[in-house]
Amino acid sequence: MRAVALGGGHGLQATLGALRRLTPDVTAVVTVADDGGSSGRLRRELGLLPPGDLRKALAALAGDGDDNSLWATVFQHRFGGTGALAGHAVGNLVLAALLEILGDPVAALAEAARLLGLTGRVLPMCTEPLDIEADVVGLDEDPAAVRRIRGQVAVATTPGQVQRIRLHTMGRPEEVPKACEAAVQAVLDADVVLLGPGSWFTSVLPHLLVPELHEALIDTTASRMVVLNLVPQPGETAGFSPERHLDVLCEHAPRLRVDAVIADADSVSTPDRLRTAAESLGARLRLDAIAAPGGRERHDPAALAESLRGALAG
Repeated sequence: MRAVALGGGHGLQATLGALRRLTPDVTAVVTVADDGGSSGRLRRELGLLPPGDLRKALAALAGDGDDNSLWATVFQHRFGGTGALAGHAVGNLVLAALLEILGDPVAALAEAARLLGLTGRVLPMCTEPLDIEADVVGLDEDPAAVRRIRGQVAVATTPGQVQRIRLHTMGRPEEVPKACEAAVQAVLDADVVLLGPGSWFTSVLPHLLVPELHEALIDTTASRMVVLNLVPQPGETAGFSPERHLDVLCEHAPRLRVDAVIADADSVSTPDRLRTAAESLGARLRLDAIAAPGGRERHDPAALAESLRGALAG
């Protein structure tokens, strides 16, 4: 089974951890708009793709051998202290070097994958860094006044309510982002494609705003599944119900049809409403216990894998 997961950050890590329990043929398609922390510094200073989410996806798919496990740990290691390296993850610096030396993000990620003994592969959504901007309400005395917020970190942490997002190539606001060709082909060739979980406006929806990737998600013959978050995210989705997440997805991609929506049973207070929202996308709703033990903010990869197995079986 050829599986493709689209997203970024910790949500994508959970999805990849689940998918690798089902198949060795896993492709991560990763957002490239991060402008905060170590990734943001490298992006601004070197003009490269922000490496952080790519690094996390590589670590999630690293091989099981002792050497691979060590390299995955090294990749995730973050320097402390107060000097120039403070806050940088080792893997971010390695990826930055590979990107500068090879000049091709797909080739750079393939080399990193070889080092880590990857099960599957990691691809960027686009081969150039992107900027996110959002229309946000609730930031002024007039609650209906719309403010435009720019940058992934600003959008993810806004105290207002995000209405809609847009993408453009970094530094070229009039230019529509161009998808990574290998990522588009991976979606078209897949047997199953997953969207979510993750930061809804900054990790999940951006894939739908790159025209070639959008069309591939519509045209693919793969089973398309959406995995919902366990809780609303402070900032960009504060106060969102599970069904509101699907409504926003539909607003950004009205032609997209989905085969299954997976949600944590304990996180859904109005299952009938969520079922109706899923059916409006053409999807079956599957409610399972998929939260990590002892916490309500992270998915359990093993439980998510079983839920995905059940959804694929119909």
